[in-house]
Amino acid sequence: MAERPTTGWREGIEEEQRKLDAGTLDPKCACMAELFPEGLITATDSILDAFEGDLPSLQGSSDERVFAAVQSVVLALNIVNDEHNGGAYETDEREQLCEYIDEALTEHGVDVGALTARHGLGRYQLTDRWRDW
Repeated sequence: MAERPTTGWREGIEEEQRKLDAGTLDPKCACMAELFPEGLITATDSILDAFEGDLPSLQGSSDERVFAAVQSVVLALNIVNDEHNGGAYETDEREQLCEYIDEALTEHGVDVGALTARHGLGRYQLTDRWRDW
């Protein structure tokens, strides 16, 4: 199953905390908890929960229905990003989220490459129409 970016974010926070506790990381260099506050992770997970709930019904669906699911998850992530002053998802996080959406759709039978090609898009432009982050 596609791994949620939030899983890696949580693991990074935990690893950083272990290093702080062990004294192997200078507290001035610790940034994970600040970059990924619990509210951001929880809100992102809630959105991804809803997206994952839609996935089983997308296999064999029309392009419009798949795009509607992508639009819904992206617009919800836009709101979270706005709530964090436009800085919730930086370059790495954007790439992780887009890759997750692509992989999750693929795992549920959506040929993302063919879908985007039918609409004159490159595979990695799947979210661009709605994405502000």
